[in-house]
Amino acid sequence: MQRIAFLVVAVVAVTPVVAWSQTSGAWVTPRTPDGRPDLQGVWTTQTFTPLQRPEQFADREFLTEEEAAALAEVLTAPGVDPLRGRAFADALNQEDEQRRTRATTQADPTHYDNSVWLRTLEPKGLSSRRTSLIVDPANGRIPQRTDEARVRAARRNEARGFDSYENRPAQERCLVWNHEGPPMMPPPYNDLYQIFQVPGYVVLFPEMANNPPRIIPTDGRGHVSERIRQWPGHSVGRWDGDTLVVDTANFTDKTGFQGSGTELHVEERFTRVADDAIQYVFTVDDATTWVRPWTVELPMQRSEQQLYEYTCHEGNYGMRNTMRGARRADRLSPGGSDSR
Repeated sequence: MQRIAFLVVAVVAVTPVVAWSQTSGAWVTPRTPDGRPDLQGVWTTQTFTPLQRPEQFADREFLTEEEAAALAEVLTAPGVDPLRGRAFADALNQEDEQRRTRATTQADPTHYDNSVWLRTLEPKGLSSRRTSLIVDPANGRIPQRTDEARVRAARRNEARGFDSYENRPAQERCLVWNHEGPPMMPPPYNDLYQIFQVPGYVVLFPEMANNPPRIIPTDGRGHVSERIRQWPGHSVGRWDGDTLVVDTANFTDKTGFQGSGTELHVEERFTRVADDAIQYVFTVDDATTWVRPWTVELPMQRSEQQLYEYTCHEGNYGMRNTMRGARRADRLSPGGSDSR
């Protein structure tokens, strides 16, 4: 097991935010001893806001204040599954009562539940009134895929038979999580990120990750040779005024962020906008995958919580039990040893 030790001094504040604006105008960006904006601390990306805008909102970029308040109340009520897909859209569906009811009730006795799950110090909610995390294109949707991307996706699907332990998904095999970045996305749980800074480097440490923390140089160096490919790509940083800009390339053909290929390029921008907030914006581009780049704005809120070791593959009972169940099914199948 690889261990990386960091010596840091972090100042932790506690108040969650729902917007970027400052009311007093007197806030001053905290700085490190070398004069850079201080991004250090533990931050959460948790939000119910979906990546793509649900079709029912069409070109509406923001919820009304009333809609946001009603939705926040519904999604955080006891009995609601906070990880359920489409809960954001269905809870506000005024035309389909069945969908609206399904978003707030649980017919399945086995489910995650707000009353016993995800009751953290900062309860999951809406981090803004946006109807999607995608802010460009204006429709809040991932751009159309290229013909090459569609062919690539079809080939990937053909290879995913899941009929052997050798072709189980990368996440299940603890190789990479799509949310850990770059770009960083809000996972359904374990959504903390810790940021460290020393002169010339910034370190991004996701709570739920299978790769080592990203150690990003900010001294102006360029990327390594394009022949060197990594699951999380190769990241270099620079300061654009008070904004940290991280540029990442050199991904493998197995990373596949939203169907991307090896030409994926990610630019991330981190701006401290309050004591308890970082504005995180990323743009992804891959001419072999999408017809145009697209951009996401994801609020990061200060957290009081601590990160704990995430040992995905230590005692991976999932793989063992999957194989055990498959062998049991073999024995029970016609002609199997237990079928007689």
